[in-house]
Amino acid sequence: MSTDPQSPPETSVPSCYRHPGRETYVRCTRCDRYICPDCMRDAAVGHQCPECVAEGNRGVRQPRTAFGARAAASATPVVTYSLIAACVLVYVAELASWRVIAELQMIGRWGSIGVAEGEWYRLFTAMFLHERGGNYGFLHILLNMLVLWMLGPALEQVLGRWRFLTLFVLSGLGGWVLLYLVDPGVGGLGASGAVFGLFGAYFMVVRRMGGQLGPIVMVLGINLVLTFTMAAISWQAHIGGLVVGGLLGLAFAYAPAARRTLVHVGAPVATLVLLLALVALKTAELNSGVA
Repeated sequence: MSTDPQSPPETSVPSCYRHPGRETYVRCTRCDRYICPDCMRDAAVGHQCPECVAEGNRGVRQPRTAFGARAAASATPVVTYSLIAACVLVYVAELASWRVIAELQMIGRWGSIGVAEGEWYRLFTAMFLHERGGNYGFLHILLNMLVLWMLGPALEQVLGRWRFLTLFVLSGLGGWVLLYLVDPGVGGLGASGAVFGLFGAYFMVVRRMGGQLGPIVMVLGINLVLTFTMAAISWQAHIGGLVVGGLLGLAFAYAPAARRTLVHVGAPVATLVLLLALVALKTAELNSGVA
């Protein structure tokens, strides 16, 4: 019999290390501590405690898609749904007040060239606006959100959330930058440039994965025909978005595995710098003409 006053009696019943009041005779196969049924986690052999399971998971490499995205993290298209929600909320705000369009579209107040006057934010905000009347009205936002809902989840899952969000924003920006370069006095608005960017990236992704290109080529072809045949459609926004989206999709899809992070970060940064430089040059040209 033990004479150590600090040691428990030999006849004492073991209890769970996390729940001292619960009797148990099962030990964690990793740390050898007693665990109750609520703390048991199935293991290859026996059971493990929650702490050992968590510790083991830290060393497990998370599965990734062929484009570097964490498969589990991108399962729910959070960014896609958030972008749709943002466009819908802005549209509701437009219906409540005409000033929303006046303050956020490409053209400035009273017909001025807002971007040339330093309101560069219009290049970003314009992609979340949609016509509330005019030639297309509700159809404008409906079609854009439909394409976003159809292509967004698939692209977000394979590219990952930050790549997908970057693709959308830079494609939309590229569309309005081209409009600003070609016809700065036009008041453009809509997510069409960003949506066409998704078309371009989707083509590159499907091509890289060896999928069927026929459906996306047909849909893109129809949209391009509509772009150049229907009135009140900004072909600049569509083509600018398509080019930017296609180039980013190319970089995301075909980046060498050894330099994937470098390319996936460098390509969007380089694209943003180029677009901003073009805007700065055009702004300087317009302002010098006024002076």
